[in-house]
Amino acid sequence: MGISSQKITFDGSRGAELSARLDIPAGPVRAYAIFAHCFTCSKDFHATRRISGALAERGIAVLRFDFTGLGKSEGDFASTNFSSNREDLLIAADYLRQNYQAPSLIIGHSLGGAAVLSIASDIPELEGVVTIGAPADAEHVVHNFGAKLDEINSAGEAEVTLAGRKFSIRRQFLEDLAESRVEEKIGSLRVPLLVMHAPLDDTVGIENATRIFVAAKHPKSFISLDKADHFVSGVRDANFVAGMIAQWSDRYLDASQGSAAAQSAESEQEADVEGTLVRETLNGKYQNTMRNGKHLAFVDEPVSVGGLDTGPTPYGLLGGALGACTSITMRMYANFKKLDVGRISVRVVHNKKHAKDCETCTREQRDSNAKIDVFERIITVEGDVDSQLEEKLLEIADKCPVHKTLEKSSVVETRIE
Repeated sequence: MGISSQKITFDGSRGAELSARLDIPAGPVRAYAIFAHCFTCSKDFHATRRISGALAERGIAVLRFDFTGLGKSEGDFASTNFSSNREDLLIAADYLRQNYQAPSLIIGHSLGGAAVLSIASDIPELEGVVTIGAPADAEHVVHNFGAKLDEINSAGEAEVTLAGRKFSIRRQFLEDLAESRVEEKIGSLRVPLLVMHAPLDDTVGIENATRIFVAAKHPKSFISLDKADHFVSGVRDANFVAGMIAQWSDRYLDASQGSAAAQSAESEQEADVEGTLVRETLNGKYQNTMRNGKHLAFVDEPVSVGGLDTGPTPYGLLGGALGACTSITMRMYANFKKLDVGRISVRVVHNKKHAKDCETCTREQRDSNAKIDVFERIITVEGDVDSQLEEKLLEIADKCPVHKTLEKSSVVETRIE
């Protein structure tokens, strides 16, 4: 299953614009999920990107975003804290709820895992929580500040280097971490929990997974990540994580699975429907599926007008129909005449023009001064084609049935059943 990745922005807890990506399956969406990245990471961190993409290939749409002041998001990181990260997550959930569908899964890596554990109870639609290399308490991150701790406490702020990057950390950040009570939140979870941790994790020790698992109520599961590192750097490890999340969540996404099964049953019935059936997917604002016999495709609008850009626009399809019909008609003629013609390509550009500016329009059309649809065809034929054959091929192109339909007046009969 292919995927598409859409750029998204929304306002975060500090009023700054947050940069996000929504990885969307090419087929039916089983569920929506949020991925919270680690403290020194971003939405484009290799593990975040790989795991989100692999989940999307398995039918789970994933929203990944940069917390305030990180990655491509706006805002001052030094003014943020663990609480602001939690608030950003709740805003992200609300964004999905309002624009797509409330998240069924929430996944957190490292400190992002502690964050999702602490806010999961505030998202009523959740059907599962997943942590990857997460600490059992948010304050665990403090040990990374090392010798700078005294300076932060005495001066109120200091610059620390983490994973090769410099961060300004203020005293309020430490105080906020100290006040977080992640383990208490874990005990109040009312949804299934999957804890994933690497035994060799030297950043967040495996004992944290034990504390999280013991604090949680059933149903809960633990999966060892074998020789993976804390950042899940390996491609195989990232794919393994995604595969395990997808399989584990199968048993808890009953509603989504029922919907997918219903869509599958409908698809089998739709294959026998006469004509072309177009139906909203209810993903995004304008996404539709188009079925003709056993053939299925997306129809959509660009992101610039509110769509997901997962398929051609209606006019794009119309241009494709004209181009395909032209190419097929020319090929039929070439085969019939046994002409040695190379590959045929047809590019169609659609525009609206004032009839008076249209050189190929009839006098009646030009006199009307109305705007008309103009489909420009640019045909390329590979190989040696002399002027005489070129003229004949242009004549054949004009005999394309779709071309004739577009040039004639058509009747559209509509009814509501």
